Amino acid sequence: MEMESDAFDELDLGLLDALEVNGRASFSRIGAVLGVSDQTVARRYRRLCAEGGLRVVAVRDAERLGQDQWTLRLRCVPDSSAAIADALAKRPDTNWIGVASGGTEVILGTRPRSPGARDDLLLGKLPRTPRVLEIHAHQMLHRFYGGPSGWLRKFGVLSEEQVAALRNEPDPARRGPARIDPEDEPLLAVLERNGRATYPELQRATGRSESAVKRRLAALLASGAVYIDVEYDPDILGYRTDAALWITTSPAALHRVGEALAAHDEIAHVAATAGPSNIIATAVVRSTADLYTYLSGPLGHLEGVQHLEASPLLRRVKRLTYQRPVR
Repeated sequence: MEMESDAFDELDLGLLDALEVNGRASFSRIGAVLGVSDQTVARRYRRLCAEGGLRVVAVRDAERLGQDQWTLRLRCVPDSSAAIADALAKRPDTNWIGVASGGTEVILGTRPRSPGARDDLLLGKLPRTPRVLEIHAHQMLHRFYGGPSGWLRKFGVLSEEQVAALRNEPDPARRGPARIDPEDEPLLAVLERNGRATYPELQRATGRSESAVKRRLAALLASGAVYIDVEYDPDILGYRTDAALWITTSPAALHRVGEALAAHDEIAHVAATAGPSNIIATAVVRSTADLYTYLSGPLGHLEGVQHLEASPLLRRVKRLTYQRPVR
């Protein structure tokens, strides 16, 4: 995979990839790996934040925590999708939202924190929304790719040695069960806004000692309960088209097709689901022509695929965080 952008270059891509490997790595550590000064890394980081939508945030891994994850397709009254999507984006239990199908469909991912919160959304609020005409709910059963495995790794910008130099190897003693305790909430509230928050900032927010904050964050990351992710606009890399793919396979081919899709450069996320389709994937490509080439080529040639529907996204309303659109 190659980057194709006038405004950003390979160093920017290397920085994004480094942050995907270790979002809390210091600028000096990243600079040493990329062969530039920490001032250069800081300057590029600020520009990516200002012009490329970059945000580094903590994400709770629902799969590791044993929590429900759903992908919802909402068919809406024309001209209502933007308002519905914006309202859903403000909910803390939605993690990505897009508008598709000529503006008559909203597609979203949701991670309810409890069965009550799930039922409130799926059985309460959405069915009572007058401009939502139809709801298709797909429960995630197994993740083949995505989450802590970032799409940028498929660019191959950083060598294995560079990745190893950035990655913090977790202390085996801290690899406890993946869980989030009530006293972790103040810590995560800060990190979910800024995954690079300093330890003094985390200490002030939690009222705990800096050493206690370091130990608890290390334990959360080592257990997989939480990971640090990067949010950015793929347009800055020259990838301007993304689409939700709804795939049906024979039961015997489900795992094989999912594993094959996970290895495709175009796939940023793929999971097995319960619902009208048994695999949902997100493809990110440069253009609609490239999307056609992918659908008719690598994906179309996979044995076991029985049905495919692609929903190109007209607008991304939310990726990991909700950034209010400019009016």
